[in-house]
Amino acid sequence: MAIFQTATTSFKLELLQQIHNFGPTSPDTFKIALYTSSATLGSATTGYSATNEVSSSGTGYTAGGITLTINPSPTTGTNSNAVPTAFISFNNVSWTNATFTAAGALIYNSTEGNKSVAVLLFNTSKTVTDDTFQIIFPTADANSAIVRIS
Repeated sequence: MAIFQTATTSFKLELLQQIHNFGPTSPDTFKIALYTSSATLGSATTGYSATNEVSSSGTGYTAGGITLTINPSPTTGTNSNAVPTAFISFNNVSWTNATFTAAGALIYNSTEGNKSVAVLLFNTSKTVTDDTFQIIFPTADANSAIVRIS
């Protein structure tokens, strides 16, 4: 079992098929779910699954994760290599009064049948005990935004 950080292959294809709508008008609903180190997530992941998701039994975590807020709306910029880049990002998210261990996460589109977008790897399992578990997304720019197309 392993988690590999990547934009999923199915997401890349589905962008060309106009399946994912990041807005700014009536965007799809995107969520983020947390997974244990027993999960197998990577480029071949096609959608959300509850298999090896963090337990939702009284831990401050709800199965399926939480809804993300797109910020900024799709925009463009030039990255540090002078390459024009389109990008979006999300606001940071938090689980309060949480007690669990997570090794990674899946961003997925719940509007479009829970189709996968990207897998996040935390490098080491992160444990929280009756505290706030937070995911801080990178700076929303052409060099660092969580979703970039160059």
